[in-house]
Amino acid sequence: MTMNRFMNKGMYIAGQWIRGDEPTLTVTNPATGEVIGWVPMATDQHVVDAISAASDAFAPWSSLAAAERSRYLHEIANVIERRLDELALIVTREQGKPLAEARGEVQYGADFWRWYAEEARRVYGEIVPAAPGKRIEVIYQPTGVTAAITPWNFPSSMISRKVAPALAAGNTVVLKPAEQTPLSAVVLCEIFEEVGLPAGVVNLVTGDPVQIGGVIMADKRVRHVTFTGSTEVGLLLARQASEQLKRVSLELGGHAPFIVFDDADMDKAIAGILASKLRNMGQACIAANRLLVQESVADAFHRRLAEALSELTLGNGEDAGVQVGPIIDEANFRKIAEQVDEARKRGARLVVGGKPWDGANNGYFYMPTLVTEVGTDTRLFREETFGPVLASTVFSTEDQAVAIANDCSYGLAAYLYTRDMSRSFRVAEALEFGVIGLNDALPMAAQAPFGGRKLSGIGREGGHWGIEEFLEAKYLSISLN
Repeated sequence: MTMNRFMNKGMYIAGQWIRGDEPTLTVTNPATGEVIGWVPMATDQHVVDAISAASDAFAPWSSLAAAERSRYLHEIANVIERRLDELALIVTREQGKPLAEARGEVQYGADFWRWYAEEARRVYGEIVPAAPGKRIEVIYQPTGVTAAITPWNFPSSMISRKVAPALAAGNTVVLKPAEQTPLSAVVLCEIFEEVGLPAGVVNLVTGDPVQIGGVIMADKRVRHVTFTGSTEVGLLLARQASEQLKRVSLELGGHAPFIVFDDADMDKAIAGILASKLRNMGQACIAANRLLVQESVADAFHRRLAEALSELTLGNGEDAGVQVGPIIDEANFRKIAEQVDEARKRGARLVVGGKPWDGANNGYFYMPTLVTEVGTDTRLFREETFGPVLASTVFSTEDQAVAIANDCSYGLAAYLYTRDMSRSFRVAEALEFGVIGLNDALPMAAQAPFGGRKLSGIGREGGHWGIEEFLEAKYLSISLN
């Protein structure tokens, strides 16, 4: 597939493609360093125009029958699935993940369009008991113009996870994708245009996140901001939103513990840790970061895990058989290396990896890494690691494992492997995280409520919980006398 059509494709505002003026934002393949496209740098006026288009489109879109909005969403899902291989290749080229993972991501996104096509029909009102001669009716209405700000690690599915419920609820959208990976957003807007989505219902702006975010947060017409990204940026957006009491939905950082008890099925636990840690090269907010292994099985588990990590195939995600792709950019690559180096200087033991991959060409590749005897006060154990690195420590008792796992500012995802049913529920209920993988390394589904606690965010995406983020309750008190 040629990428020539992404050479300054443009922004999508009010149903029109707008190229903009210089300068442009360069998009590169993180595996090769090859330039694969450019997108415009939005001016303040572009962002205002996008908000205006969404504001103008809100009344007609929100007044459409739910069945009609549902029809559009189903058709978007149909086109995504029909063009799945094309969209997956774009994800791999701009983000780096292996093609098999990219296909899974695109299909996961299609699942959200399909799910919310049906949820659009199920925004039910309520009748609440009242005094004689009165009725209390509750109806649910869309919040208004929504700004969706999406991350680089899942550049296709995170758009779908936000925009699909927003549209299903009757909202209109200004979409700002990550500057590293805007091409998936461009092709999704092509699909919106292909299915005849009315002009202004979704508008795409690309460029500097600080500048674009500043315009979005200052404009009173934007009533809801949904963001996935770092905790630092999420906190900034929450502070800015408070000045106008904009609604915010925030899916932020994670630092997931992966607890292996001595009665766990070791084969499943090894497979689980590889699936959780190496998916997207560890560049996922729910990736396992802190490995907690019960001391009686720790040596054997670490040995088997090190063997499995050393057998993984690194390379360009487009190549057959590749299991681990590149890190997104130099800044993230350096952060990973610094965390590992600091832990080793403070007494941690490097078992496997811990260095750049020798086979890298122009990309940023870091070897799958296991570091044991990691102090719980090190950066590697305290900070989120967006890379293929596992920091391991041992524990002796169930209570100790829970205490170590919960001793963290984040609360997005946690994993535990055990065959003891009673322990399963005790520990799952004690863990202070929004998503629990119980003998399951991939707790992701369009119909489930995804979100975190503490500094991992506010709100939920997925299922009926996801569309509720985009609705306001209105209470009608009706006198019958």
